Amino acid sequence: MAVTDEAIEKIKAMIVSGALRPGDRLPKESELAADLGLSRNSLREAVRALSLIRILDVRQGDGTYVTSLDPQLLLEALSFVVDFHRDDTVLEFLAVRRILEPAATAMAATLITDEELDALTDELDKLGPEPSVEELVAGDLDFHRGIVRTSGNSVLCSLLDGLSGPTTRARVWRGLTQEDAVSRTLHEHRAILAALRDRDAEAARSWATVHIASVEQWLRSTL
Repeated sequence: MAVTDEAIEKIKAMIVSGALRPGDRLPKESELAADLGLSRNSLREAVRALSLIRILDVRQGDGTYVTSLDPQLLLEALSFVVDFHRDDTVLEFLAVRRILEPAATAMAATLITDEELDALTDELDKLGPEPSVEELVAGDLDFHRGIVRTSGNSVLCSLLDGLSGPTTRARVWRGLTQEDAVSRTLHEHRAILAALRDRDAEAARSWATVHIASVEQWLRSTL
């Protein structure tokens, strides 16, 4: 493992230094192993590990390439890891979301367009006053993702996307067990949209905080 770690660090150094750039093809395995002073086996293991976390893209019969290194691509690994959470850590994920998402919503207040706001409003209207729990949760994910995308920060958007796994589960539990969860969620969505239409960043931040905190408060009382 130590040898593989060394191989990973050497490839990483090439990418960080700019010797390998996004989209570049890696030299042939034998050449790269010799250049880096590695065995071909350790290099192969390093390439396999880096491909799993979307740093490298192994194309059968074509070669190995550096990926685009786009934040959304790289942070897909976060979503995979988050799926292994224990139920008692959901509150910790929600706490992180409560820090990040209101900030992203406040940022969106000055950047979101009228067309984007109209699209979000249309999606809410399509849900109607009494959506099923499954429809509500799917709509909630799309609603917040749509807002965060307009924050202008792709890293923040990808982080929040990755954190949505365990919090989605919590929202399903809430929808199944708390009578006013559906109407409350829809009301809070409308309030967030109204604040965004007013270009009121602080009101948007406050409503987003209330929205996430209500799920967190409910979950805390049930665990």
